[in-house]
Amino acid sequence: MDTARLAADVSARIRDIPDFPKPGILFKDITPMLADPPLFGRVLDWLAADWGPVDLVVGIESRGFIFGAGLVERLGAGLVLARKAGKLPWATVAVDYGLEYGAACLEMHTDSIRQGQRVLIVDDLLATGGTAAAAVDLVRRLGGEVVGFGFVIELAFLDGRSRLDVPVRSLLTVPD
Repeated sequence: MDTARLAADVSARIRDIPDFPKPGILFKDITPMLADPPLFGRVLDWLAADWGPVDLVVGIESRGFIFGAGLVERLGAGLVLARKAGKLPWATVAVDYGLEYGAACLEMHTDSIRQGQRVLIVDDLLATGGTAAAAVDLVRRLGGEVVGFGFVIELAFLDGRSRLDVPVRSLLTVPD
């Protein structure tokens, strides 16, 4: 797969929204990329490649759900949802963490991951790494082994990668 070409195609389909959700934040809107089925399929193929056997894909709320749902078919894996507090209907394990624009809590069902299962975590964007680190914490608390992270976009200037002690793959890197 030509990763440089794919990254260029994705970059052309990402829309910058200034001051969303708060002043000073430049939001990366992926919806134009999602509206392009062949491009979205290529992104899923790229995200699925090179992880080895994976038992589960964890999709981080909310855009990570989109990528996770597509990846489970490609990887033959189950899907686990990492959600904001109070959104899951059954017993949960939770972790509080910081965001680039506030604080939050992430939860998973207590029975979503079994001891030793190999887990790939996916999301649309890596910023400060708070949400990603919280997802790693939850997977490990439940006994899973995080094989790595797949992101579509990485905001390298926020250095979120430094908070993660697992392999990280990002298709598109924004340097500043």
